[in-house]
Amino acid sequence: MEHVIELKNVNKSFDRFQVSDVSLAFKKGFVTGIIGSNGAGKSTIIKMMLNLQQPDSGDVRVFGMDYSSSEKNIKDRIGFIFSEDVLYDELTLHDQRKIIAPCYRQWDDALFHQYCEMFELPLKQKMKSFSKGMKMKATLAIALSHHADLFIMDEPTAGLDPVFRREFLEIMQDIMLDGNKTIILSTHIMSDLSSIADYITYVEKGKIVFSKEMHDIEENYALVRGGIELLDSDTEQYFLSVKKTGAGFEALTSDAVAVEMLFGANVVIEKASLEDIMYYSQGGKTVAAVD
Repeated sequence: MEHVIELKNVNKSFDRFQVSDVSLAFKKGFVTGIIGSNGAGKSTIIKMMLNLQQPDSGDVRVFGMDYSSSEKNIKDRIGFIFSEDVLYDELTLHDQRKIIAPCYRQWDDALFHQYCEMFELPLKQKMKSFSKGMKMKATLAIALSHHADLFIMDEPTAGLDPVFRREFLEIMQDIMLDGNKTIILSTHIMSDLSSIADYITYVEKGKIVFSKEMHDIEENYALVRGGIELLDSDTEQYFLSVKKTGAGFEALTSDAVAVEMLFGANVVIEKASLEDIMYYSQGGKTVAAVD
């Protein structure tokens, strides 16, 4: 299967943090969600995908090409959305379009105006008067208006009201209908990923915890509750994380079938959400908003 982005043994070091030995491959025609706590390294990985930061070592290829020789061709095919402001506050959206449109060979002015109308964005109003949600909508309208093959999104629904968040997800689903588009998005709103993601990549402390199909996660990850007397050095090996309390234990497993065969009716088994997986994987610590 064709991979739109490949990262091989990528490393990036900062003063107090590093992304270590990241190897990932993102498949064409699918939605991949990237999750992890604040400072996990997700934004750094996304910036290296876009060549906004360069790895200290390792290889990043997009559409089978290398940024060193094909940066313009690569970025022409990418629509990107960041939670932070990337547009000029002193310009109107109309003027933003005049600057941005020539950068893309397939810029579609009719499509841009269609999205501006859909999102109720004023073209002749300076960006500094836009709310955070309006700025995000403007960024989205631009990203959708040049027939990109790949969409890379860092907190795309940040600042959006619940109604538009639902509209956004519907737009993403429409984009994916032809099977040729690819979406990579980082978000702390796990319900968004549950509704549209085909794959989930979990990043923590600069390393990949896992990169799995959403179906695999839903089928195999589970929360298990039972009496403390059921635990010993052998049974605890079936769990990724165990919390012991006065009333018994709570644990996370990635093999619900094996746990059910082992414990039977002596435990309660429930499907684990993405929030559960992050919470228990960090030893039961409260998970902060995703960066």
